[in-house]
Amino acid sequence: MSTQHHAPAAAARPPAGKTLLDGDALARTLSRIAHEIIERNDRLERLALVGIRTRGVPLAERLAELIEERSGVEVALGAVDIGHHRDDRPAAAQPVVEATELDFELAGTTCVLVDDVLYTGRTIRAAIEALFEHGRPARVQLAVVVDRGHRELPIRPDYVGKNLPTSRAERIQVQLEETDGRDAVLLVDAPEEAEGREAR
Repeated sequence: MSTQHHAPAAAARPPAGKTLLDGDALARTLSRIAHEIIERNDRLERLALVGIRTRGVPLAERLAELIEERSGVEVALGAVDIGHHRDDRPAAAQPVVEATELDFELAGTTCVLVDDVLYTGRTIRAAIEALFEHGRPARVQLAVVVDRGHRELPIRPDYVGKNLPTSRAERIQVQLEETDGRDAVLLVDAPEEAEGREAR
């Protein structure tokens, strides 16, 4: 009796969602993005990869390693936190703020903002604002692993791993070894809006 009673509850909670990219596919995706960044930027010594916290930071680090392996050039690395710059958080909500790290001169650089998922575009707008608080890069480009559509602002990525159209009742979840213990891109049945800070 007890086993029969618990079976439906287990079935009602899918383990992790549908896997869209496994670890190997994600590695190939990042390899291609790194190749495109090298192709489109002549002066790699003036290039900086800036990860948007949280998962954009390890992604930027991986891309920097790939670029150095292929070009021999060590590009600058940085990180921005957008907690204070979101325009869509409730007025009463206190943002969780982590460190912004930009230990290089922004002037004259091409800054590639790196994030896992592009959704509404509001995360990217906030990241650009945070970046410009610290200096004026010559150019800002955008690299994302997944573009899932539903843009609310006129923001377009320069480098896209995968275009994966979704409904608003679904969410793309990028998992990374550094933050989640494994590499995968999942499709999860959970509205983005219910996640609050997940709206990108």
